[in-house]
Amino acid sequence: MEVEHQEIAKFLEAYPPFSDLPIDALNTLASNVEVSYYRSDSEIFKYGQLITYLYVVRSGAVELSRRSGELYHRISSGGIFGHRGLLMNRKVRFDASTLEDTLLYCIPVDIFDEFCNEFEFFADYFEADDNAHLKMTVSKHADSNDMTTAKVTKLILRDVVYVERNSTVQQAAQMMAKEQVSSLLIYDPAKPLTEDPEEDDGQVVGLISDKDLRNQVVAQGLPYDTPVSDIMTTDVVIIDSNAYVFEAMMLMLRDSVHHLPIVHKRKPIGMLTLSDILRYESQSSLLFVQGLMEQQSVEDLANYSKHLSAIFTRMVNEDANSHMIGSAMSVIGKTFKHKLLELAEIKLGPPPIPYCFIALGSMARDEQLIVTDQDNALILDNSYKPDQHSAYFEKLAKFVCDGLANCGYKYCDGGIMASNPAWRLTYDQWQSQFNDWIENPKPEALLNSSIFFDLEGVWGELKWAEKLTAFISKKAQNTPNFLAAMAYNALRRTPPLGFFNGFVLEQDGQHKRSMNIKRRGTAPLSDLVRVHALAVGSRKQNSFERLDDINEANILPKGKVQDLRAALEYIAIMRIRHQSWQIEQGEKPDNSLPPETLSEFEQRNLKEAFGVLDKAQSFLKFRYQNKAKMK
Repeated sequence: MEVEHQEIAKFLEAYPPFSDLPIDALNTLASNVEVSYYRSDSEIFKYGQLITYLYVVRSGAVELSRRSGELYHRISSGGIFGHRGLLMNRKVRFDASTLEDTLLYCIPVDIFDEFCNEFEFFADYFEADDNAHLKMTVSKHADSNDMTTAKVTKLILRDVVYVERNSTVQQAAQMMAKEQVSSLLIYDPAKPLTEDPEEDDGQVVGLISDKDLRNQVVAQGLPYDTPVSDIMTTDVVIIDSNAYVFEAMMLMLRDSVHHLPIVHKRKPIGMLTLSDILRYESQSSLLFVQGLMEQQSVEDLANYSKHLSAIFTRMVNEDANSHMIGSAMSVIGKTFKHKLLELAEIKLGPPPIPYCFIALGSMARDEQLIVTDQDNALILDNSYKPDQHSAYFEKLAKFVCDGLANCGYKYCDGGIMASNPAWRLTYDQWQSQFNDWIENPKPEALLNSSIFFDLEGVWGELKWAEKLTAFISKKAQNTPNFLAAMAYNALRRTPPLGFFNGFVLEQDGQHKRSMNIKRRGTAPLSDLVRVHALAVGSRKQNSFERLDDINEANILPKGKVQDLRAALEYIAIMRIRHQSWQIEQGEKPDNSLPPETLSEFEQRNLKEAFGVLDKAQSFLKFRYQNKAKMK
């Protein structure tokens, strides 16, 4: 093999999809490559011309433009273009010209066709999709660990076993014996299902187990014609069919439940037991949550929290995806709050009135990572009287917030904590506050909306949090001026891409020559997903689950939801890996990512993900600000 061809092969093997070719195939490719040189500002080809090569930029920069003259893409060293034309009637799809002196490797079409036919991954890489290789990367990462994509429905091995609420305990026992199950759902198929989940929990009205029959029927000597409704557990923890196995496992351990009904659109479709899911998850994260609930003091919790970074890095090293890691870290964070509230009530006594402690922001979205502060608040019963009740809830909030700080969840710099009296409000006051923010979307209201509109109850009257979420959803969906203001606010943080598709880096300060991948990546993506979710009336909290609702509503151009999903996953996993690497190096984890620590492949995919964000922000501005003007 000639020296020139060896140099070409060495260059190509650094970039996908050439990097995955067998060595013989790579050498064959390199020996057939033709080399072309173009001066700066030269035309390479025009729309509609015949195209007979796949082009790889060896050095320099190339600009692709639409027929209208609108810029489509800028490509630097390692970039590939021309494949769209090769896949679509051998006609050029975009004008191409050089921005500077440029050297191109030109791969003949017959070689391109041969490799597409011989290597499936090679053909998949060049599918007619703007973000195909980003999606391939995300998909390949997800496939490396089945737990990252396994939904609870995967574990349903039989139809749901149930009896109706007017059945007797004898009929229930007979059903359990016949079906060889240790628990039964109590189901009311006649119960109407409204469009509004704040009205009820669906058609699951209770649950009984063999333990209930033993302890409440046989031991108590109850007659066999006792209605199951007399002994059933009515406070049933359920999980949606869209949830991951990992989330189900965390929920069962945190709430100490052994039977977990699975519902689809609030109709029961299956039942999980803890033994059903143990094989799907590593013991480390299971045991951490279980052990957390066994701690007996704030000091115990603080000491226990020191193991959290090891749990985080282990999940990263096991190739968990960002959704799974975010969910695990969020459930762990909520469990810390759960345990602290339990300890607070032991210390202070039972609360004088009902309340709900809520998590806000990334924890409520199940997107929390290892670098986080605490965002939380209190919903108080409408019977709240400051002179009678404020002292108790002030002490409770301080106990919990101080405890969280001791466990590594630092105080919120903006004071978004239950220890701040501004965020201890009655249910009616919260509803009035949310209504005011939506009706009068001033800058401070928009900032608060981006934090408080992602909320989840973690202790107490959890229904109140669900009802407030429903209120926000209904109100925001029907207030176009608010959506336009939220859209404008979501455009304030832009991706770190420069004019020539290079990274824009911090130029001074502690994190010089790096980019804040949260502030310029995951945060603006979550912001724009939230706007679309509010617009379609979604009540989901997690960004990936919101994207499901957005996709179902069909408000974005075809394929754009999939692009957003891939971009969010890739940017988030780059942030996660960066923090994990810092922990393993003994450094304090942060969100500032230096590009030089990434491979060429990672940089290319990250630029593509930022490009998806950039286009999505442009669409956000077009859709909501224009609609608001028309009203």
